[in-house]
Amino acid sequence: MLRGMRLATALGVLMAGCVAARADGPVPVKIGVLNDRSGVYSDISGEGSVVAARMALEDFKPAEHGLKVEIVSADHQNKPDVGSAIARQWYDRDGVDVIMDVVTSSVALAINQVTREKNKVHINSGAGSADLTGSQCTPNTVHWTYDTAALANGTGGAMVKRGGDTWFFITADYAFGQALQRDTSAVVTKNGGKVVGSVKTPFPNSDFSSFLLQAQASKAKVIGLANAGGDTINAVKQAAEFGITEGGQALAGLLIFSSDIHSLTPKVAQGLVLTEPFYWDLNDATRSFSDRFAKLFGGKKPTAAQAGVYAGTLHYLKAVEAQKSARDGAATVAKMKELPTDDPLFGKGEIRADGRKIHDMYLFEVKKPAESKGEWDLYKLLATIPGKEAFRPLNEGGCPLVKG
Repeated sequence: MLRGMRLATALGVLMAGCVAARADGPVPVKIGVLNDRSGVYSDISGEGSVVAARMALEDFKPAEHGLKVEIVSADHQNKPDVGSAIARQWYDRDGVDVIMDVVTSSVALAINQVTREKNKVHINSGAGSADLTGSQCTPNTVHWTYDTAALANGTGGAMVKRGGDTWFFITADYAFGQALQRDTSAVVTKNGGKVVGSVKTPFPNSDFSSFLLQAQASKAKVIGLANAGGDTINAVKQAAEFGITEGGQALAGLLIFSSDIHSLTPKVAQGLVLTEPFYWDLNDATRSFSDRFAKLFGGKKPTAAQAGVYAGTLHYLKAVEAQKSARDGAATVAKMKELPTDDPLFGKGEIRADGRKIHDMYLFEVKKPAESKGEWDLYKLLATIPGKEAFRPLNEGGCPLVKG
């Protein structure tokens, strides 16, 4: 009897020691990078976003902050049902704490709801729909890099001020395209312009000829491309073949990434006005990061979406360290909002109550071939748009988290 009691006591001490060891050990964190790895947006996000997340770990040094971090990745194929299924498996079975990137708004909105249901974290860098911090906002999502409201305020407002007061939209027929047309139309109208027509295009699409002919026939001063990635590239190339800009109409790429312009080349895209939240050649910090990234990723410079994954990952890890846990997603996001943001790519900023990350946006024009000094020397800066002017005011989005 006494021997049994001693054995039980010994086992109890051993188990208590194991529990204590686990409690005193590093906090486990699992990051899932979910995006398009094989389709029209793979250059915008894809494997480059995984590289950016790994660079964030390298710079944060998790072990020195009491964290043990693992990164996994998957391809959502731009399909909401596929993205949702992956998210549920990651959250329920694989122990993923946060999903990063998620280019494609329809997929992002689906992930947004699954994340809230499972009380995990979604830090979106690749999708554009401002509804993520509007009617669809949740306590578990942060929208980091850009959104349709900021793109509309940047490019839409600038083009009207330059005299482009009549618009025709060529719009991808899915959540992002519709949101971008909606938000840009509002800015155009607010600034005294007029929308004379629009046409919806299938996604993805390779032949824009009939849609461009409709836009050309409208006589609109500006043809707004409310699409992205491979669709935008195809539309701009075919617009050049039709001689649309030579005929006096301006082309506005409402969502353009540096990878798109690199693919098009300045010869085709010269003079295109666009808005981005990040460009590799903005300052010494962006150049240093981008040089490191290029060495790891076949010489390619990072896109804004990939830069957002890096910065969002850094800030998330700071919040987890402060919480000493990654288990409660809503609590982690609350801590992210509480902590001021500061990173080498986007500088100082904040995350608002609606989950919108606030930082400056930049209005660029694509350089002429004679102005470009190298393969990735693509933009000249026209204006810096302060974050509080670029993004939609907090009280106008309809986010239920915003009081008053």
